[in-house]
Amino acid sequence: MLEQTFTFTNDAQNEVFVYEWKSEDPSVQPRGVLQIAHGMAETAKRYERLADILTTRGWIVLGGDHRGHGRTAKSDTELGCIGKGGFGGMVRDMSELSRIIRGRYPDLPLFLLGHSMGSFLTQKMMYTAPEPYSGFILSGTNGPRSMLAFGERLARLQCLMQGERHPSLMLNALVFGSYNKRFLPPRTPFDWLSRDEAEVDKYVNDPHCGFLCSAGFFQGFFSLLQEIHQPKRMREIPKNKPIYIFGGDEDPVGLRGDGVKKLAALYNLLLIRDVEVKLYPGGRHEMLNETNRDEVMRDLADWLERHV
Repeated sequence: MLEQTFTFTNDAQNEVFVYEWKSEDPSVQPRGVLQIAHGMAETAKRYERLADILTTRGWIVLGGDHRGHGRTAKSDTELGCIGKGGFGGMVRDMSELSRIIRGRYPDLPLFLLGHSMGSFLTQKMMYTAPEPYSGFILSGTNGPRSMLAFGERLARLQCLMQGERHPSLMLNALVFGSYNKRFLPPRTPFDWLSRDEAEVDKYVNDPHCGFLCSAGFFQGFFSLLQEIHQPKRMREIPKNKPIYIFGGDEDPVGLRGDGVKKLAALYNLLLIRDVEVKLYPGGRHEMLNETNRDEVMRDLADWLERHV
C-alpha cells in the first residue's frame, strides 16, 4: 500500500492534514473512494489498517485530521482546541476534502465513513452537503440523546468563567465518566474502546489520542448533537443514498445498541430506501480495532462493493 499526505488551507487559514492510501499494485483497478471522518481525540492515521484492507480490493482511502486533532493541530497545546464555530468548520473541511477528491477522481463513486464524533459530523453532512457521495457509513454512533441542552449550558458557563480553551476535566467526566462502568475491574480509563488490550494500549500511548478537549469544544459538540436530530434537519437527508450503521452491542456511546436501533428506525420512518444495521455481539466502541476486526472490515468492504 502506498501512503501519501497533503494539506489544504481551510476557511480559518489553517492547514488541514490529509492521509491518502492507494494500492501499489498496477493490476488493481480503482473501483471507488472512501473518505473517513475520524473520532474525538484521535487521528485519521489510526485508519491505516482499514485502508490496507480496502486498497487491496481497489479502493482509494482518504482521511483528514479534524481541527484541533492530529497533525492539523499546530502543536500539542492546540489538541482539543477547535476555535469558534469549530464544528461547523469541521463540516466545511470535510466538504472541501470531498471537492478535492472529486477533482482527483471524478469517475469513481465516493462514500463517507464517520466514526464516533466523525459519525455525528457525517450525520450533519448527510443533510448539508450530501451531493458528492454515493452513500454514508456510521460507526460507533448514536441517535437522539437527552440532557444535551444542559450540557451545552454548562459548557457555555465554563467558557465564560475559564475561557474557551480551558481543558475541561468536568465536561470530559460528564461525557465519558460512566463508560467504563460495565468493564470491571478497569485496567485503563479507555477499556470501553475495545476488548483488545493491545489496541487500547496503543491508543493510550499515542500522543495524538486521549487528550482533554476544551470547554469550547464541548459547547460546540453538545450544540451539534442537538442539531443533527431535529426533525426538520433529518427530513433534508436524501432518500436515495444508502446508509450503513455498524457498532458493538456493548458500546456505551450507542447505548449498547439501543441508540443505534433508534437512529435506524428514524431513518426508516423518513423512508430512506436502503438502511442496513450490523451490531456485533460483545463489541465495544471501536469495532475497527476490536478482536473481530477482520470480520468487521470484511463486512464493510462487502457493503461498499454491493453499493458501487
